Amino acid sequence: MQIGQDTVVTLKYSVKDSDGEVVDEGNMPLTYLHGGYHGIFLRIEEELEGKTVGTAIEVKLQPEDAFGEYDADLVTVEPRDLFPDNIEVGMQFERATEGEADETLYTITDIANDKVVVDGNHPLAGAALVFSCAVTEVRAASAEEITHGHVHGPDGHNHH
Repeated sequence: MQIGQDTVVTLKYSVKDSDGEVVDEGNMPLTYLHGGYHGIFLRIEEELEGKTVGTAIEVKLQPEDAFGEYDADLVTVEPRDLFPDNIEVGMQFERATEGEADETLYTITDIANDKVVVDGNHPLAGAALVFSCAVTEVRAASAEEITHGHVHGPDGHNHH
């Protein structure tokens, strides 16, 4: 079966940065619904279109094709007293204000005296990446998967 609209694709993959350093070893297979459902980067989907089981590809992703350019405006310095006592560099959180949810994931990048530096950029923002994969399975998506826009587990719908 060829990869095309509304197929479920399983990949064995790895991701490296432009220096060849491993960013994601791909210890678990990646399974996504093909056809513009945003389960994988569009450039990778384009390269996989029409491929079959056993095909191996390597796709070089520029920042705009992956996690976007680094945005310095997403880095802020906040007063330390806005945070719990047990925070550490590397912790992540979503901001919440009254009546509004901010779905951006922020990472604490520095804690100094009475200030905390938080960064709303994805850790790989601004990075060029090399995505290598081999197609290990292709199947038709179920009607439920197409309706929901994502793959379901082997025993059917197992979330929400």
